[in-house]
Amino acid sequence: MKRFLGIALILLITVFFVTGCALPSLFVESTPTATPTAFSPTDTPLVTSPDIPETSESPQASPPYTQSALVGSVTGLEELLESIYDRVNPSVVNIQVLQKVETPTFIIPGLFEDPGSQYSSVLGSGFIWDNAGNIVTNNHVVSGADSMTVTFHDGTVVSASLVGADPDSDLAVIKLNELPLPIQPLTLADSTQLKVGQLAVAIGNPFGLQGTMTVGFVSGLGRVLPADESALGPNYSIPDIVQTDASINPGNSGGVLLDVDGRVIGVTQSIATNTGTSSGVGFAIPSAIVQQVVPNLILTGHYDHPYIGVTVLSMSPDLAAAMNLAANQRGALIEGITAGGPAEKAGLQAGQNEVTVNGQTIAVGGDIIIAYDGQAIKSSDDLITLLARTGSIGQTATLTVLRGGHTIQVPVILEKRPSP
Repeated sequence: MKRFLGIALILLITVFFVTGCALPSLFVESTPTATPTAFSPTDTPLVTSPDIPETSESPQASPPYTQSALVGSVTGLEELLESIYDRVNPSVVNIQVLQKVETPTFIIPGLFEDPGSQYSSVLGSGFIWDNAGNIVTNNHVVSGADSMTVTFHDGTVVSASLVGADPDSDLAVIKLNELPLPIQPLTLADSTQLKVGQLAVAIGNPFGLQGTMTVGFVSGLGRVLPADESALGPNYSIPDIVQTDASINPGNSGGVLLDVDGRVIGVTQSIATNTGTSSGVGFAIPSAIVQQVVPNLILTGHYDHPYIGVTVLSMSPDLAAAMNLAANQRGALIEGITAGGPAEKAGLQAGQNEVTVNGQTIAVGGDIIIAYDGQAIKSSDDLITLLARTGSIGQTATLTVLRGGHTIQVPVILEKRPSP
């Protein structure tokens, strides 16, 4: 399926961006006698260059593609996207949140009396998780809600209540107070198997425009974003973020990012922008994290994150030079250790000597984590990602660290991340 979509999109790009090239000269059929139709995974056309001369050793060139073949491939892509929308859109909802805002009333100049109540409104998206009426969305959509209503694609409006929320993954679950039938839960894909270049389909409610679908690609993987940039205390990161160029705008938060089979690969969460609107780079919380967090939110109302209790920094050639190490040394340097935390109990060591690297003061000389349970750690992001993907409270994780020029194994018992 991925190969089919790639070919179809190559054809689209050729139509709009190749100037002065006749379409028939660019494409040949893989089966010359077949009637041109929409491509299936096994009907993969060959792409050839008109600039390569045919030699006596070359096989007989096939007749060029006709315009109808191009139209057929585009039609096949359209039909696939229409099918995804028809199946998924009924399971994506619009969430309206009302938050009470206390406003003082001036009775006597300079004195506040009789505060009046007004409401601010927040719009977001969500999707049906199960047949019990649980809906997944972003924590930042429903945080501080006094009331919530859910609107389905057919206009049905149902009130909802908060089940649980996790600010550190920016995920939340709300539940319908009444169950309109039928409802269709969505299926999750394994986001750890994603590849850059795969088709990505976003469905949500940007600017309150319900049932909006945009299409693009998975444009990056393994991004790390702050869970709450406005947090006053410790600010943890959401790892393994999926980046996409599918257009995402305010109101898409809590919606879905899908693969070609209509399965959820992520929950759309934010955009990189200087204007407040989509700039072509959107981010989604990966399904691997959603699968870990959401069942716990439904069961207990919260999610306990495992933690090691270290502050780490990715190794770089300049940092390695400051530590008299090989320039290609990779890993996560331990800069600091939380007092009384798992790392301190396990005997891990933080840096004691300060150096300035590229204008930044860094504590060096500490352990460099180079593997987590046998999986290579090349950066601090790798450590955060593996901990989130595979870690659990009470589990013993074996860290391979570089200390004083020697490699040692350090077992660490993971504990519950403390609250801010």
